[in-house]
Amino acid sequence: MTQTASALSQDATAAIVEALNQSVAETAVTTMLAQNFHWNVTGMGFGPLHDLFQKIYEDHFIGQDDLAERIKALDGHAEGTLAGMLKRSKVSEDSGHGTDKDMIAALLTAQETLASTLAGCGEIAANYADTLTEDLCIARGQIHEKFAWILRSHLR
Repeated sequence: MTQTASALSQDATAAIVEALNQSVAETAVTTMLAQNFHWNVTGMGFGPLHDLFQKIYEDHFIGQDDLAERIKALDGHAEGTLAGMLKRSKVSEDSGHGTDKDMIAALLTAQETLASTLAGCGEIAANYADTLTEDLCIARGQIHEKFAWILRSHLR
């Protein structure tokens, strides 16, 4: 039976909030990664990559807000510190000094990581019959897989 936020057990809420905070952390770090690359990309592909990186960070800013707001709907605490997000995230920062292909490859890895993390978060939500969180995770995961495909296409 599908459950809304108020009907979830404390154990369910704790597990889902933890998974959502992991997703927020990785989204936030990837947001800054894309913005860093947007500022620092150079070369013949500057124009389209500058625009693509901006599209990614603008999407991710909205995505991290949607995920954090779901945490709050579950009456959880959304991790709001950069230090906490960096500690939690499986996505790493980058200096932004690499080539355009290095930047694309780093963002591709980040997108794949995010898609995997969100799939796992959705699975946890599904195990507790929280279809609303599961749906959010599926939608966000699909976005990250699309960005991964676009980035991968630049490397072929």
